[in-house]
Amino acid sequence: MENNEIIEQISIYDTQLKDTDPELVEILDNFIVNDLKEEYEKITFTERMLLILSTLIANQSHKLYEKILTEAIVEGLDPIIVKEMLYQSIVYLGIGKMYEFIDITNNVFDEKGVTLPLPGQSTVTQKTRKQEGYKIQQQHYGKQWMEDQIQATQQNQRRLWDYISEFGFGDFYARGGLDDKQREIITIAILISMRGCEPQLEIHLRGCKSVGFSDDQLIAMIMILIPYIGFPRIHNVLAVLNKLE
Repeated sequence: MENNEIIEQISIYDTQLKDTDPELVEILDNFIVNDLKEEYEKITFTERMLLILSTLIANQSHKLYEKILTEAIVEGLDPIIVKEMLYQSIVYLGIGKMYEFIDITNNVFDEKGVTLPLPGQSTVTQKTRKQEGYKIQQQHYGKQWMEDQIQATQQNQRRLWDYISEFGFGDFYARGGLDDKQREIITIAILISMRGCEPQLEIHLRGCKSVGFSDDQLIAMIMILIPYIGFPRIHNVLAVLNKLE
C-alpha cells in the first residue's frame, strides 16, 4: 500500500497522553499531521516509514518504534522491508544498538500474525561478497571516487575498505527485500540522527542523488525528521546538503 494520506492514521501517542497532556498532543498533531503534509506527498508511504523507523532505532526510541511499527504493519508495511532495515542498521550503529529492536520487531510480528523466519534475502557467497559489495559502491559513488578514497588511506589501514565492501555492502546492501533508494533512505536517516557523521552523510546524500532522489525529495525527507530529532540536527544536514554540487 502506497497511500500518501495514510500517515494521518498513524498516531505517535499513547492513549493516556491525550488525557494527561492534551495541549502537547494538539501542538504535535498540528505539526506532524498538518504542517508536514506537503512533505509526505513527495515520497511514498514505505519510504516515509523507513525514514521514521530508522531514526527511532538510531535514537534508541524503543517504545515509539514499537508503537509506530505496529500501526504501520496494520496499514500494509511489508515485514521483509522492516527486517532488512534492521539488518542494514548494523552497518552504521553496530549490533549493540540494533539488538533489542529485533526482539521488539519479532514481538510485533507475532502479535500481527507474521510467520517467522521470513524468506531469505541473501544474494552473495563468501567468495562473491567483496566483489558484489564493491560493485554497489561504484554504482552509488563512482569508481574514481572509490579509488581516490582507497589511495588516500594509509597502507596499513586499507583493509578497512575491504571490510566496508564485504560486510557493509556485500553482506547487507546486496541483499534483496529493499531497492537502492530504500537502502539510502535508511542510511541517511541514521546518519542524520547521529552526531559527528557529517563526512559520511555527505557521501550518502550524493548516493541518494545517484539512485534517483531529487533535491526537493531530499529536503522533504530531512523536514519529516524534525519532530523526531529536533531542529539542530536538521540545520546540520541542510548545511551538508547545500555544499553538494
